[in-house]
Amino acid sequence: MFSIVFQDISFSTISEDLEYRRLSKTTFFREVLMESIINLHKNYEGIHAEKLEEFYKESGLINDSFKKLKSLKWELKCKGITELAELNITDAFQSIIKVSKGRNKTLKITALNAGIKLAGTKAIVHLTGHAHPIDDWTQINIISAFKKHDIGDTKGVELLLESQNTTVIVLGLKLIEELKLTQKIPYITQLVDRAPNTMIKYEAQNVLQLLTV
Repeated sequence: MFSIVFQDISFSTISEDLEYRRLSKTTFFREVLMESIINLHKNYEGIHAEKLEEFYKESGLINDSFKKLKSLKWELKCKGITELAELNITDAFQSIIKVSKGRNKTLKITALNAGIKLAGTKAIVHLTGHAHPIDDWTQINIISAFKKHDIGDTKGVELLLESQNTTVIVLGLKLIEELKLTQKIPYITQLVDRAPNTMIKYEAQNVLQLLTV
């Protein structure tokens, strides 16, 4: 893996290696290889990350991830979603969002988080309708996913403030505050006037104050 990342070794060269060809047919080896790629991709950017993404596609490991996406086991679905999102497979967006319509709470939020990572505000409409509570740790991950996109002037974030789910509203406020989206101030002002409860009203007033200082 380090040779692939830091040296100009092509997949065609690797695929000619008899030992690699033998091992690549085994499920265990492919799983270990997948984990190695994911771990490296989390720690490198730019050309290094691109080389890993290319290997992921050329080696056929991407097909393994898509197969997991179709699994009847939600744990495998989650794994496939995480792999596709980490390696920036934007073509998987619609398939992942489709999975987010299921009943499993963990699977739903994993899919929504992945959708945001892959497509930014395109996933907001799906997040707005999320019915289950979103815990603080998940909110941090979602905000981190949004940070990878330049959404400063993109419409959509304000839709989170219209959700019937109070944790989604709080997430929207945190996102606006974190990214300093001052153009969303009018929407926060409206929220202060129509807040569903005092906690949301207080949160909105706090964010409004921070953005107008």
